[in-house]
Amino acid sequence: MEIWVNPACSKCRAATAALDEAGVDYTVRRYLDDPPSRAELEEVLARLDLEPWHVTRTGEPEATAVEGLPRTQEARGQWLDALASHPRLIQRPIITADDGTTVVGRDPASLARVLPGRRPDADDGARES
Repeated sequence: MEIWVNPACSKCRAATAALDEAGVDYTVRRYLDDPPSRAELEEVLARLDLEPWHVTRTGEPEATAVEGLPRTQEARGQWLDALASHPRLIQRPIITADDGTTVVGRDPASLARVLPGRRPDADDGARES
């Protein structure tokens, strides 16, 4: 299992704590220090069944790189280039389980999809903020 994290992010810390509590072996990728390539982003998006604009943090200062870009297949490459060039724009944490299941682990239900023995509707009291 691999988790892309920003250590300053509370959702990332909560996700790694949940993985630790579940006794899961995982690799941490500090994606700001080791940014994913465009090809890696495309692979993750395919596993998530999402488009780049779905995982873009548009409130970040670097979001000027995507300002005015349409959310279309024609502009998809520009979105991918922006995420690869400005990894702070990538939503976090992104977790890929050994079986290939990939989630943006910001809520208990998403985390449950990659944790062994957890119900997909598990709610440990955490809330999206």
